[in-house]
Amino acid sequence: MSIPAALKYAKSHEWAKAEADGTITVGITHHAQELLGDMVFVELPKIGRNLAKNEECTVVESVKSASDVYSPVSGEVIAVNTELASTPEKINQDAYAAWLFRLKPTNPSEMDALLDAAGYEKLVAEEAH
Repeated sequence: MSIPAALKYAKSHEWAKAEADGTITVGITHHAQELLGDMVFVELPKIGRNLAKNEECTVVESVKSASDVYSPVSGEVIAVNTELASTPEKINQDAYAAWLFRLKPTNPSEMDALLDAAGYEKLVAEEAH
């Protein structure tokens, strides 16, 4: 299972990357895309939308089911990956390259509460039992 050490993880299976400019890039984890299967549709949040931490903000749909995506930190959506509208399978190809949206965080310290790679790996292992 692929769990990059440089990222942070929400218990709801989103990854978050702190960018050098202070923004946060968000996507779903490799584990999440494996559970969902082949992606067929990705709904993206509106640019300018203000999200609270853990707020449901978008949906990814696969051949198996649809799954809500939650914002791992609070902030304003400043960009979305529009490429996923026509090629949602990119999430299956590389879940960590196929980001969903970027936030300008209102409270960057919320990143500290997210899981590191080891913590996320432990969470996934516990869910398997």
